[in-house]
Amino acid sequence: MNEKEDRLQRLTAVRPRLVSFALMHLRDRSQAEDAVQEAMMSAIEKSENFAGRSGYETWVFGILKYKILDAMRAQKRHGRWHPLEDEADDDAIDRQFQRNGRWQEDARPSRWGEPEAAFENEHFWQVFDACMIALPENAARVFSLRELMGLSTADICRELDIKENNCWVILHRARLRLRACIEKGWLKEDTA
Repeated sequence: MNEKEDRLQRLTAVRPRLVSFALMHLRDRSQAEDAVQEAMMSAIEKSENFAGRSGYETWVFGILKYKILDAMRAQKRHGRWHPLEDEADDDAIDRQFQRNGRWQEDARPSRWGEPEAAFENEHFWQVFDACMIALPENAARVFSLRELMGLSTADICRELDIKENNCWVILHRARLRLRACIEKGWLKEDTA
């Protein structure tokens, strides 16, 4: 198999994750499909620009990031943008902490071992994807914009039309939920 065939096969394999990622942000299947199609076409057309400094799939996700941001801006211009609704207080998260802000003993985070080894583990990424899907839509979108797409808090607030303190609360809750989900789905299975 030559390099071009290998990349096409890898694009085909990563496509469902690309669509899921785009759908989380755009909340419209046809726009998500269009953004993914554009990203995949760009990846094919500009494959000589892939320098190998990251994984091929990571490079394609980087292309998709800009397609999603363009589509979100187009939604705003055409009046089809649905801003995030305020998320209700989550008592389950609040119960993880004592009054002084410290962790409850039974809610304390587990050790994850070597982070680099976790990130190279395919099972970790399967659990991560499942946990992202399980997050409330608002939390998944804000977390993804910040941690996966690398936007600043100010940019997220501008793109989603939310206040900065709301953004930080959503990020905090998303991180707590992801941590708990990953610990259940990955760390517990790893040690079993």
